[in-house]
Amino acid sequence: MQIKARIANKDGIVRVETSGNVLEILINEDIVHPDKESVSLCFKGKDSSGIIDLTPEEILKLYETVKSRIHLIKGLRMLSGSGARFL
Repeated sequence: MQIKARIANKDGIVRVETSGNVLEILINEDIVHPDKESVSLCFKGKDSSGIIDLTPEEILKLYETVKSRIHLIKGLRMLSGSGARFL
């Protein structure tokens, strides 16, 4: 995965690029506040790591964008309490 971002600081806008592997995808649900759910992409690279939080609306928008090319995904690994399962 590659991340390219522009960040504003005191010197102006700085472009930051990093790459890494997605380690986990977490679905955060809140029973008390169901409108505050999110999906977190946890990644780690050689020199960087981080978490990208997405709302359900953003996930749906991404899915609609890649829906026609979903056949290109060759495999999926699902992590659960009992370990990884390959789908």
